[in-house]
Amino acid sequence: MYIIIIGGGKVGHFLAKRLSQNKHTIVLIEKDRELCNELAQESDFVVVRGDGCEPIILEESKIDRADVVAAVTGTDEDNLVICQIAKEKFKVKRTVARVNDPDNEHTFSELGVDVPIDATSIIAKIIEEESSFSDFVNLMSFRRGKLAIVRVDLPEESPVINKNLQEIVLPENSVLVSIIRGDDVIVPKGDTVLKAQDDIIALTTIENEQQLLDLLIGKI
Repeated sequence: MYIIIIGGGKVGHFLAKRLSQNKHTIVLIEKDRELCNELAQESDFVVVRGDGCEPIILEESKIDRADVVAAVTGTDEDNLVICQIAKEKFKVKRTVARVNDPDNEHTFSELGVDVPIDATSIIAKIIEEESSFSDFVNLMSFRRGKLAIVRVDLPEESPVINKNLQEIVLPENSVLVSIIRGDDVIVPKGDTVLKAQDDIIALTTIENEQQLLDLLIGKI
């Protein structure tokens, strides 16, 4: 994929590095001259100096080729403007934005950002999960809040324990993405058998979260 990342701080740098290692074509935009020079000297991806809020800089970065634009600066206003320009002016199919202030996540979704990522909320939910008895955690919502990535820890009394996936009828528009079993990550298949203490990562619609919870954990 051709991916444009705006913001050359630690988040943008490591994101660009990781994606380029996975053979994607990466262009990183950063307006700080000194930081650009540092990134250009040690990186395999293209570094462009400029303000990602300016359409001309995006054009120079060949945004017309972009499959994804990810705005990960430390300023929510910039990230929102970048994603709106990418969507409305350049018709980029997918935009991803870092949300620095959790109170802004709803605004990002309402204004058309495909995937607003609020790292603070995700970390908080993981902490809450580890310090509580909750078996079901919504890790992230996207597509303007209509879809969610959720984590479900299967308890011993789960009604789906020792059943293979072919026997389980998931709620509409729901899919199991992966199973974490100990140190192993399992890609679910029809003959995969679920076991107690499996951590299930699933994609579902917001309205079907409760149905998925009832199916995997049992009605509470």
